[in-house]
Amino acid sequence: MDPNPQPDDGELLDAYSQAVVRAVERVGPAVVSVASGPAGSGRLHGAASGVVLAPDGYVLTNHHVVQAAPRLAVRLSDGRTLPAVRVGEDPHTDLALLRIPEGGLPAAELGDSSRLRVGQLVVAIGNPLGFAATVTAGVVSALGRTLYSQTGRLIDNVIQTDAALNPGNSGGPLADAWGRVVGINTAVIAGAQGLCFAIPANTARWVAGQLLQYGRVRRAYLGVAAEPVRVERRLAVEYRLDSERSARVVRVEAGSAADRAGLRPGDVVVRASGRAVRGPEDLQLATGQHPPGQPMELWVLRGPRMLRLEAVPTELPEPGVQSG
Repeated sequence: MDPNPQPDDGELLDAYSQAVVRAVERVGPAVVSVASGPAGSGRLHGAASGVVLAPDGYVLTNHHVVQAAPRLAVRLSDGRTLPAVRVGEDPHTDLALLRIPEGGLPAAELGDSSRLRVGQLVVAIGNPLGFAATVTAGVVSALGRTLYSQTGRLIDNVIQTDAALNPGNSGGPLADAWGRVVGINTAVIAGAQGLCFAIPANTARWVAGQLLQYGRVRRAYLGVAAEPVRVERRLAVEYRLDSERSARVVRVEAGSAADRAGLRPGDVVVRASGRAVRGPEDLQLATGQHPPGQPMELWVLRGPRMLRLEAVPTELPEPGVQSG
């Protein structure tokens, strides 16, 4: 019997290291590099990240990674580089879905981002600054953040993490300790340390489904512009409002769903589509998540009176519209 037995690898790893290694081993093979290049050229540049969602070649990445790129290619974890085509893009959530001509690929599992907890271990994998398959680990720093997309609309329930991200991490997965993808890394705050953000997996799942089905994401459009306002305390108490903060309508687009519903400038929207409205952002988010063409209930204060209105939002006409 060896008087000085050597510990095996499992014993040498503490629980934290084991969790990180497990996550990397499970999701790492599905992480890819996404590159772009000019049409008709063999040159590729701008190595960012992506993650394979399905074995038949569907890859999720960031919209800003592939935006306006005439040619795209994906480098797999086994070293192969394959051409990629766009299935669809959603600039409002900074997500894009690509397809590569290959099957039987290792694919990542999308987790349930609603189950995340502040302080939970998370692992980011990507290609920062061209260094392929780089792993960083940290914790969920905060949940429920809102982040402005390039179109000016808000992305809801964004995950904040201190897992280090750098240029090139964009589009890569943020995974939990079991290797389930809980977010798609998207942004860092320039000049700050440990302020990094990821689009939640539940949003990514919905967007990917929309892109796969329609080639775009269908969102409702109400046709109003609003500003923050504070409701009189006596009215907030009388009507048992969740908050004294709300959204006052400053403009109603002629012929829009809001116009047809009877919404007027000066109306204060306190509830929309079943959720409290504590500001213009809440009104925008409630509208954006509502199915186009379906009735939407609005509760508004018009002076001292509470009114129930019903609008039927149309589909958001084009990227870049910032009103609710």
